[in-house]
Amino acid sequence: MTLERPIAPDPYELLPTVPSFDLTSEDVHNGEPMDARYAHGSTGGENVSPQLSWSGFPAETGSFVVTCFDPDAPTGSGFWHWVLVNVPASVTELPSGVREDDLGGAFSVRNDYGETGYGGAAPPAGDRPHRYVFAVHAVDVDRLDIPAGASPAFVGFNLAFHTLARAVIRPTYQIKE
Repeated sequence: MTLERPIAPDPYELLPTVPSFDLTSEDVHNGEPMDARYAHGSTGGENVSPQLSWSGFPAETGSFVVTCFDPDAPTGSGFWHWVLVNVPASVTELPSGVREDDLGGAFSVRNDYGETGYGGAAPPAGDRPHRYVFAVHAVDVDRLDIPAGASPAFVGFNLAFHTLARAVIRPTYQIKE
């Protein structure tokens, strides 16, 4: 059974416009279905974060924030799957299944599963394909002053004042009934 509701807006279309740069992935692609490997374990997936790499960001970038958001989740507020903050500016690629310990002080805040780290796709069975908005935000400071227990909304609020540019990939995922 498909949940009938309007298509949610892309979250970045609602924010002030910033320049873009290049974001690519060996694992996920714009508008294409993701492999179950990147889905949450509760759906039979492997809960592995996809490989991401980026280039062409502003020279004055001090650090990056990597996020994954599902605007199509039937919650009224979407669903945050990943918010990785304070990725050093020297890091321009995350391997599939990245370990935060390898990222020079970067850390994830709690996702909407209530866990830290990447939480894979898990749309309701039978719902239409959901968009998973993977974004890399080029930030104008070396570190955002974000406490480990912060919410994704708190990180987003801080990003509003520090984002120099943003790159996005929007794969989809669907669980058939």
